[in-house]
Amino acid sequence: MGGRFASPITDISHPPRRVPMHGFIPDSPYAEAVASPSHDSRGGKPLQAIILHYTGMATGPAALARLCDPASEVSAHYVVEEDGRIFQLVPEARRAWHAGKSFWAGETDMNAASVGIEIVNGGHDFGSPPFPPGQIDALIALCRDIAKRREIPPQNILAHSDIAPDRKRDPGERFPWAKLAAAGLGHYVSPHAIGDDTGLSLGDAGAEVWDLQRKLVAYGYGLEVTGVYDKKTQAVVTAFQRHFRPARVDGKADRSTRETLLDLISDGAET
Repeated sequence: MGGRFASPITDISHPPRRVPMHGFIPDSPYAEAVASPSHDSRGGKPLQAIILHYTGMATGPAALARLCDPASEVSAHYVVEEDGRIFQLVPEARRAWHAGKSFWAGETDMNAASVGIEIVNGGHDFGSPPFPPGQIDALIALCRDIAKRREIPPQNILAHSDIAPDRKRDPGERFPWAKLAAAGLGHYVSPHAIGDDTGLSLGDAGAEVWDLQRKLVAYGYGLEVTGVYDKKTQAVVTAFQRHFRPARVDGKADRSTRETLLDLISDGAET
């Protein structure tokens, strides 16, 4: 496979020229087309978000093969290799099958409303390896391109774990969200320092839990506001921590977690 692909992106201000391959012209000038058969119609829904995943497999070629295998019935719009190469598997106008059962800010079909990007990384099952700087630089270039063309706001660049918190944990707590935010991509505030408070946790109930759930829903997470800290609330808090307070991911809504959430909501209201 390697011989037919262009070199990794080294200058993201000047996109490399691409030759149409495998049946469609890539939407992004950074990408090579490698078609996946797993896609269908968006049903007229506009693109609203970019969803970031990790592949969770041992190698990039293995992940690419699975995403292009009709028997797997999974796909993504883009795959970003460790060395910065970018492959487009599904045209952006089509609905790739990357999100599964998911929800964000009232939308129940995130496959139809988003562009899915798989980042080659073994993830939790392979020891949560770091994301190479060149890979992240290529991802930033790609996200900038998509967001500009599709008018996707920074706060709608999300983790798979954000939209499916009870099923998914990618791209994980080692993903460098702060670096993306510094490039104008994604919503981010500096997380509050972790203290010694125990916080809210599974089984708790009352006004504080109700207020926490209400704020998480206001931010976009799918959660029923009941005033009871149930397993769904724990899963959502865990997903929030993976994205916004990764120093400790335990599903307990301590002061650091709650204050970071409040800062994000306040920052979003101001912008």
